[in-house]
Amino acid sequence: MKPLNFLVPFLVPFLALLLCEAHAAGDPVAGKAAFAPCASCHQVGPSARGGFGPQLNGIIGRPAGTTADYTYSAAMKNSRIVWTEQTLAAFIKDQDSVVPGTRMRFASWGYGDQKIADLLAYLRSFPPAR
Repeated sequence: MKPLNFLVPFLVPFLALLLCEAHAAGDPVAGKAAFAPCASCHQVGPSARGGFGPQLNGIIGRPAGTTADYTYSAAMKNSRIVWTEQTLAAFIKDQDSVVPGTRMRFASWGYGDQKIADLLAYLRSFPPAR
C-alpha cells in the first residue's frame, strides 16, 4: 500500500466541496458579461451615477432606495430591504415578488443561479463611492 492512499477517501469529497464553493461564489469576469443588459439602465465604477436606474456601486449591504442621485419608487423606498446577495438574486429573478410595485422591469430569462452568482461577483467588485 502506498503511504498516502489512505487519505484519498477523505481528500476527494473535500476537493469536490472546494470546487463547488468556488463555482457557487461566482466569476466576476463572467459577471461582467452578465451585466451587459443591466448597463442600459445601471452604471458601476468610479464615475457611476444614477440615470434611468440607480448606480450599483456598493449595492450589497446598502439599504434599498437610498442613493441620492436617483428618484426611487415609493415601493422601493418603503421596502425596508437591505440588499444581500440572497435578496438581490431573488429580485433579479422576480422583481415584484421582492418589491411589489417596483418600477424595475427585467426579464431574467436565461439568468439561472450561476449567471446570477457571476453577476453578483461582478457587482461585489465595485465598493461604495467615497
